[in-house]
Amino acid sequence: MPTSIRSFAKINLGLKIGPARSDGFHDLRTIYQTIALHDVISVDVRRGTGIEIRCEHPRVPRDKSNTCYRVGERVMRRLHGRGRLVIQIEKQLPVQGGLGAASSNAVAALVGLERELGVQLESEDRLRIAAEVGSDLPLFLIGGTVLGVDRGQEVYGLQDLPTLNLVILTPAIGVSTPKAFADWDALIAREPELTHAGAAGTINTFSEAVYTWLSRGFLSSGVPAASGDRAETPLLDLVRAGIENDFERVVFPEHPELREAKRVLEREGARYASLSGSGSTLYGLFASAAEASAAAQRISEAGYSAVATTSLGREEYWKALASG
Repeated sequence: MPTSIRSFAKINLGLKIGPARSDGFHDLRTIYQTIALHDVISVDVRRGTGIEIRCEHPRVPRDKSNTCYRVGERVMRRLHGRGRLVIQIEKQLPVQGGLGAASSNAVAALVGLERELGVQLESEDRLRIAAEVGSDLPLFLIGGTVLGVDRGQEVYGLQDLPTLNLVILTPAIGVSTPKAFADWDALIAREPELTHAGAAGTINTFSEAVYTWLSRGFLSSGVPAASGDRAETPLLDLVRAGIENDFERVVFPEHPELREAKRVLEREGARYASLSGSGSTLYGLFASAAEASAAAQRISEAGYSAVATTSLGREEYWKALASG
């Protein structure tokens, strides 16, 4: 029987973009958070040779450009696996939505293939393979609340945030991440105050805000610190420190409907709303599961694709992966 693994999504809690580097990438700072929405990846090793990707979604590639294919190729080579690798992708998450679906799919395929072959890679090999395939992959080898630096692939597990009640709003468009980065570079060139040095400065500002947030937001025991308003969370402290998603500066002018979708979330009671990654998916943070569920229903009735969900802490994340 094939091995099935749930492939969870992520959101970005703030994202700062630094200047373009000589290798073509950009320095980034972001906090990733895994959430309960997921695809399902099935991995099967059969007689024969080669790799086959199966998926009914028309926008999912089935050739070597697919992240599952690229991970599968590397894992089979590293573990000296033999046979024909068949990977089935059951899509629920949006394509080009900013939720890290393709990266999560690839990590789920990696975990599933290890189980199929009965051998587990060393942690260093897992991370190396993940980073080779894409910048977002390594975060899914940690799960929960994760700090991403460099181009996003250098990851550090943080103390998990309290459970977040979210509404995920997915407009019926996709956003190209390479184009979003190109638009960011054009913005920097066009606006004198956003020099490369200034872009690097936003990286430092983000890092300082994260450090302050972590220092003040948690007690030494790792328990979230209480404040005068019991409704406050460490996330809102972070947001209050000025953490935003830089991609909104270039994606919203290109796709005004996404700016309006963010306003919809805010009008429906989101205490904070943001683009995830380069989009097109947006999320809103609500005070309770009941509020998130009611808002998602109203937003759906207004013609948007919206669903209520929760964040997924590290322990929950790995228990869900282990259960298949």
